[in-house]
Amino acid sequence: MAEEKHYRSLVKAVSWRITGTLDTILISWLITGQMKWALSIGFVELFTKIALYYVHERIWNRLDFGRVKAKDDFDI
Repeated sequence: MAEEKHYRSLVKAVSWRITGTLDTILISWLITGQMKWALSIGFVELFTKIALYYVHERIWNRLDFGRVKAKDDFDI
């Protein structure tokens, strides 16, 4: 299995956070009833969680846990 490049981890982190941030904004709006607060909460967590996810992804990329090694096509 090929190792992921750093930019792939970053793009995955950003795309996931956009989804997560929209969810956070919706939940915050439902709880507070104020869109200004919901957007403020969503904006802050967007950047902190991108950084946390990126670090988390890079750590997991170094671990062999749960990976299956590819078999060689032939043996000599």
